[in-house]
Amino acid sequence: MKELCTFLRARRGRLDPTQVGLPPATGRRKAGLRREEVATLAGISVTWYTWLEQGRDVQPSRQVLDALARTLRLSSTEHAYILGLAGYTALPPAADAAADAPAHVQRLLDVLVSSPAYAVAPDWRIAAWNAAYEDLYPNVATVPAAERNLLWLVFTDPYVRDLLPDWETTSRRFLAEFRAEAGPRLTDLARSPVITSLLRISPDFRDAWGTHRIEGFTSRLRTFRHPRAGVLHFEHHRLAPADQPNLHLVIYTPATEPGGPPA
Repeated sequence: MKELCTFLRARRGRLDPTQVGLPPATGRRKAGLRREEVATLAGISVTWYTWLEQGRDVQPSRQVLDALARTLRLSSTEHAYILGLAGYTALPPAADAAADAPAHVQRLLDVLVSSPAYAVAPDWRIAAWNAAYEDLYPNVATVPAAERNLLWLVFTDPYVRDLLPDWETTSRRFLAEFRAEAGPRLTDLARSPVITSLLRISPDFRDAWGTHRIEGFTSRLRTFRHPRAGVLHFEHHRLAPADQPNLHLVIYTPATEPGGPPA
């Protein structure tokens, strides 16, 4: 807790009163906010906040830390940092509504010449892809943007069903992974046009959705049955850029023969 106390004092000392709607800091002996100002703005006891900064034996609740993060104008990274110092797990990042991945993410995908790869948003919208992925799945470039969602394509595109010899197993696993990743956002994502439409038009999706299966992602061997290239084997990997945690990069690295992690 010592680091938390030190961090809060440092952030309080660097915050200008005008940033939180207070008069300019004239006549103050020290820069920054006073403890009583932070406590009042955060809606907590001045004495209790003083004890927290002094390193007394107090345990701040998550709600208190959230209020302090707002009051001290902490960035999302700083907010996650103080939660971690107090022993809490950081909240998952809010879903990014941007239509496309940042340019540097696209450049990263493009250098993976021999590996089909794409970027997927929290709602599983495909936000970017490289030429190798378009060779594997050409429809990604022509499907309407509103339908360029991994769940939608897996459950509605006949090309994908033909591409995946294990479609029934893979489609259900994808949905189980989606549920696991959505976590506390699942209620909101379940109201999305993609999910509501799939529940209406796809018996396969409706049946799989009703099982409430949850499964975390693991790297594994994937097999595709391409109409021109024939049977292709890849290892399926996923990572998240440190500066774009809302995006997952899905990468298929070529495998010369069946093997690798169990499916």
